[in-house]
This record gives sequence, C-alpha cells and structure tokens, in this order.
Amino acid sequence: MDKLFIVMPAYNEEANICDVVKDWYPCLEGKSEDSRLVIADSGSTDATHKLLRSMQRTYPKLEILGGTDKQHGPKLIALYRYAVSMGADYVFQTDSDGQTKAGEFAAFWRKREKYDVILGNRPVRGDGKFRAFVEKVVCFLLKLYFGVKVKDANAPFRLMKAEVLARYLDRIPEDYNIPNIMLTTYFTYYGENLKFMDITFRPRKAGKNSINIPRIVGIGWKALGDFRRFKAQMREGGKA
Repeated sequence: MDKLFIVMPAYNEEANICDVVKDWYPCLEGKSEDSRLVIADSGSTDATHKLLRSMQRTYPKLEILGGTDKQHGPKLIALYRYAVSMGADYVFQTDSDGQTKAGEFAAFWRKREKYDVILGNRPVRGDGKFRAFVEKVVCFLLKLYFGVKVKDANAPFRLMKAEVLARYLDRIPEDYNIPNIMLTTYFTYYGENLKFMDITFRPRKAGKNSINIPRIVGIGWKALGDFRRFKAQMREGGKA
C-alpha cells in the first residue's frame, strides 16, 4: 500500500487547526499504516501547539514537526525533506487555514498512477482580488523568466511522487520564501508528468493571514532577483 505523507505548515491557527485535522485525517485511510499527517508548528504565539499535542491522543498518525523557521516557506521545505527522509511514496501539501477541501483530495489520489505531479488550480479565489492579481503576475513572470506556462503557480493543494519531489529539493535554499512556486517551475520546465486540476479555494473561516499585502510585495520584489539566479542555475545544469 502506498505510504502517504500529508504535510501542512501552521502559524497561529488555533481557530482552525482542530477542524483541519479532523477533516484531513481520514484521507490517510486505505493507505500504508506508516502514512502520516505532519504539521509544522514553530513560532506560534497562540494555542496552536497545545491543541495539536492534545489531538495526538485521538489521532495517533498526527505528527508535529518543530525546529523550523516560523515562516511559511521554510516550513514547507522542512516538511518536504522530512517526508522524503521518512520514505514516503507520495507527499501531499495543503495549508492549515481551512481554505481547501479535504473532500477534493480523493480525485487527486485516484490519478496518482497516471501523473507524477498533480497541482491544484484555483479558478475562483476566496481570499480576495488582490491575491488573485498577484498570482496572475507570478504566472506572467514565470513565463517571462523561465518560458513556462502554468495555470496556478502557488496553490496549496499538490500531490507529488516523493521521488520526483526529491529531485529538486536540494536546489532550493532552506530559508526560501516561495518554494512551491519554484517547484511548480521545475516540474514544468523539466517536463515532469504533470496535471493541473481545479480545486475550491474558500475564504478563511477564522483567524488572520500571517502574510499581509506589504509582505507579499516585499517577497515579490525579492523574487525577481531570485528568479534570475535560479534561471542561471538551470542553464548550467540539466534535469536533476
């Protein structure tokens, strides 16, 4: 049976985390007994960590990954590396804010043998017009810098064969802010067997997004220089 690791970064999600665990934990059913739901929680200043610890008694396959940077990107990289190191066959990533639907995972899982990477596409964004606009700008820049055409570069709903994910992890610095965008770029640029599938992306039910508009702008500005460096590396070396 396939060994699945569902991974999520978390930061100050006390209002959402219990419902998110309850919703996503059943997705481990029918998979290898070594499958896990792993949530990276470092730096939360609310009750997120306490709630996760209490839920481990009811959900024995729930793991908490500590010792990571509190920022979203470094947590993702740490989660991916952990899942690969633990021998996962498949790694599925989503966020812990409740904006994605666990019920839509099954459609991705059914196609796992046909595609090596299945990425979510958000035709409707519940998190506002500004973020939808930012996503369009990102996709335009990826086409400009790397010559790749993607539907959604950063959707937090992605099922990846661990061996394919592992090919590109070492290319991304541990403290990188937008690893999912670069992973999408690598998968597309190097011709991995990839499919985009539409998903629902809801507004937050509760809590506050830790990445505000000024920070998005700052990350985007820095990304321009990062893209140039990544492009130079990709020209120097071939597929991992």
